[in-house]
Amino acid sequence: MQFRSTQAHEPLVSFKEAVLRCLPPDGGLYVPAMIPDLRQFFLYMDSETAFPELAGTLAPALLQGELNPFSASRVAESAFRFEPELQRLDGEFSLLNLYNGPTGVFKDFGISFLAAVMEELLKSSGRAMIISAARGDTGVSIARAFAGREGIVCVILYPSGPIRGLDPESFVPRGGNIIPIQIRGTFDDCQRLINETINDREFSERYGITSANAINPGRLLPQSFYYLYAFTRIKEIVQGELVFSVPSGNFGNLIAGLYAWKFGMPVNGFIAAMNANNAFGGLIQGEKFTVNRLIHTCSPALDVTNPSNYARMVSFYEEAPAVMRNMVYPAAINDKTTLAVMEKVWKKYGVFLDSHTAVAFAAAEQFAASRAYSGQVHTVVLATGHPAKEPGLIVKTTGQSIPVPERFLALQEKADPVAVIDPELAAVEGAIASCF
Repeated sequence: MQFRSTQAHEPLVSFKEAVLRCLPPDGGLYVPAMIPDLRQFFLYMDSETAFPELAGTLAPALLQGELNPFSASRVAESAFRFEPELQRLDGEFSLLNLYNGPTGVFKDFGISFLAAVMEELLKSSGRAMIISAARGDTGVSIARAFAGREGIVCVILYPSGPIRGLDPESFVPRGGNIIPIQIRGTFDDCQRLINETINDREFSERYGITSANAINPGRLLPQSFYYLYAFTRIKEIVQGELVFSVPSGNFGNLIAGLYAWKFGMPVNGFIAAMNANNAFGGLIQGEKFTVNRLIHTCSPALDVTNPSNYARMVSFYEEAPAVMRNMVYPAAINDKTTLAVMEKVWKKYGVFLDSHTAVAFAAAEQFAASRAYSGQVHTVVLATGHPAKEPGLIVKTTGQSIPVPERFLALQEKADPVAVIDPELAAVEGAIASCF
């Protein structure tokens, strides 16, 4: 598989080049130049196919010439010591639980694959430095996935506020390979500094800098695998139409689902489930994209007004605007509805939902009601976060306390960064250089 820039100003590059370069020089984002048909590989799979086996089979088919079946198997086994779970609720709805990784969020899948595949690609030559922005559990996911990976140093930029869940023994000054740096600023400042660092070609090439955020295709592409995993579990059950409802903030998860569809997955549509920020609602319906004022909601991971995958969404629409308008259905869910659905799902199914999954579930219910399918459509709702990560909200909506898995307890421990700096490129580069 080769990749092109969404700006179409640069020559095609290999998967390895796209992963290690991360951003094209023309300012676009990397997207697949051609989408292969993978039906011959996944249609024979069934509920007995484990997730590492599925990933290890599909990866070399996608990345011919860069991963062979043996190296792909090593990557999959190294990355995925956990797997998704498809939980069927009734004839209308299922949950695709994506919170079984070490930090309890869906990002564990893409980040773990990226860390493992980078280590594999760098075996024969070279070293690389990951630089990524973090908020919530993103920093922990990145640190856990990259800790101890040969040939890779990982820099994590945090905005002002407490840093939790990192192991100080993994930091570079103590012999590890993780460098947490706190920026006196916002998450947007962190994202801007990443782009500036990558685009400082002299500094970037000296350290081999790339990113583990969703702008990296090596993190985005493997997220398509869990859509295909869900399909293998449900294909013998669903008689009517199949739809996925996707919590959508930066829209990486939705784009990964669209890749799975282009790989040949039989699906009738995707619901882009947004909160009150409704970032891409107009764009999906063919309107001009505008950045609106940020609204703070009870589903904070979806509080995005200018999604980082904007260029990729536009690229999809440029390729097939009519198809996209009939494949993706936008929905904006307010806080009142989100909280009501958390309560409703608990009472009806005995299942706890985190707030982001509740947004997607509410959108799925609205979609089914508007189409009046009466059971002829089955919606798989992506459960992107473990409900125990929002224990206060669970108590508020259901009146129930939820046990917190032991693996989450360490995620609450505070850690001190290696450096605290102003939001300036020179300060970032200086803090990195001082660690070596």
